[in-house]
Amino acid sequence: MKKIGEIKAEFAAAAEEQWNGLCQEYADDERSGVQKIIQQYQKKLANIQKEKLRMEEMMHYEHEYEHLGYLCGIDEVGRGPLAGPVVACAVILPKDHDILYLNDSKKLTANKREELYDVIMEKAIAVGIGMASPQRIDEINILQATYEAMREAISKLKVTPQLLLNDAVTIPGVTIPQVPIIKGDAKSASIAAASIVAKVTRDRMMVEYDSALPGYGFASNKGYGSAEHIEALKKYGPTPIHRASFITHFV
Repeated sequence: MKKIGEIKAEFAAAAEEQWNGLCQEYADDERSGVQKIIQQYQKKLANIQKEKLRMEEMMHYEHEYEHLGYLCGIDEVGRGPLAGPVVACAVILPKDHDILYLNDSKKLTANKREELYDVIMEKAIAVGIGMASPQRIDEINILQATYEAMREAISKLKVTPQLLLNDAVTIPGVTIPQVPIIKGDAKSASIAAASIVAKVTRDRMMVEYDSALPGYGFASNKGYGSAEHIEALKKYGPTPIHRASFITHFV
């Protein structure tokens, strides 16, 4: 008879599609340690099944419009911060993608976003990133700068989509048909993927800015108006990445 540790190692080394077979293989082993392992993996399988059903719901708009051809999800991050750029992302996912856990980037942990970023970049048909600098935001306002970043993201796609699925907005100056979806990053897999890539891209930039411009806490606050950030702003004044139009209350 195998030791419990050996059985545990066998489960750990097995691929997800082998878990069910292993659960059946050891079902008659009455040792509580073995039963505990089986229950653990049955729970994992149930959770994965639940997530697959959730993702199927997240593909509602994608299925509705898939007859049109390539669908592109678009989202932005960084409208509200006092410092740093606004970043937009456009993502075209394969129709039959098997990516799980896509969601509004704000609902995911930083680790999960990083993990999904790699999966999206690997599996997406095309990804485009666009951004508008703090200076550009001051020049044309945050809404127009967001639209500009979105148009840039679309222009950087290596494939031209037939339809854009946008998070809540209709982008002016774009000839491709658009479907704005309120809270789209929580309802569409494509928009959620764009939301994650935009967030990770911008967060990484803010961590780099923190090294170059220490004292403002950019690595942790990502340029948003945290107490630490506002205190530093009053103490040291603005940096080249601050949005002048956003900080008039503090300096």
